[in-house]
Amino acid sequence: MSDHECNVAIIGAGNMAREHIRAFQDIPGVNITGIHSRTQSRAKALADEFHIDGVYDSIPELYKKTHADLAVVTVFELAMKSVSVACFEYPWTTLLEKPAGYTVKDAEEIRTSAHKNQNNAIIALNRRFMSSTRSVQDALARQSDMRFIKIQDQEDQSRARDAGQPSAVVDNWMYANSIHIIDYFQIFGRSNVTCVKPIVPWNPIQPGVVIASLEYENGDIGLYEGIWNGPSPWGVCVSTPKNRWELRPLEKASVQERNLRVAEMLPVHPWDETYKPGFRLQAEHAVLQALGKPSESPTLDDAMITMKIIEAIFTTGKKEIVLS
Repeated sequence: MSDHECNVAIIGAGNMAREHIRAFQDIPGVNITGIHSRTQSRAKALADEFHIDGVYDSIPELYKKTHADLAVVTVFELAMKSVSVACFEYPWTTLLEKPAGYTVKDAEEIRTSAHKNQNNAIIALNRRFMSSTRSVQDALARQSDMRFIKIQDQEDQSRARDAGQPSAVVDNWMYANSIHIIDYFQIFGRSNVTCVKPIVPWNPIQPGVVIASLEYENGDIGLYEGIWNGPSPWGVCVSTPKNRWELRPLEKASVQERNLRVAEMLPVHPWDETYKPGFRLQAEHAVLQALGKPSESPTLDDAMITMKIIEAIFTTGKKEIVLS
């Protein structure tokens, strides 16, 4: 990291805000200069816990008093559009927690607002920054063979509803939660997804098994298997003629070489054991983005690609979806 200072403002005061604060405070030269939340008592408690000087009543006041370089938005899904649009009025870099909208339409409107205001908006897809993910990426970069990417998803709308999630979010739970794992089609694919073919289509009336195949423009192949409202683990497998990598749980990676029956576990970076996995490196790249330096932070355009893949997977018919 650079020795340049970066001032960071936090919007929201829930568990995700806490995890972001922990990660950003570990970076030399980063100062968390203020926090704003619709619930001021929670913002005050978080500020006291992490010795943050300023608690502010509004986003305009937050910017005016802090002149932060980076705003980290951690509000719930239905508030993301109004809060992010308010943030885009100011010349800080804006890091939005995923998803960037609870539907494709919502996300498109957020992206349009960011582009209109020329805001340097990025999205917190933290699994791109986990050491397990990056170890597999590094190994794949040394091979040119065709890849088969298989993603196994599990979602439970009843649990989400019981946890207090609003109906609009539960009905679109594939964007709110499946984005965490479906984004791996972008992470491990070498080119754009051109076509999604539903095999067992989504049934919003009676959610169950959802299966779809994906075609990439370079010949890679993807397969999505989702179990809704039933038991199943999350997992990602990437196979080439030489190796098979597996992330299960996602925070840990293993590799199995051809003709060997035993998989070897890959090392986990200490950051992913100390902080929420991926958050520490994600924070570092967000700071680089805010300072105008080379960064791997995913943009809203990157997030929209994954949102469009999700939309295609969860079509209600068997007609294949061609992605532009």
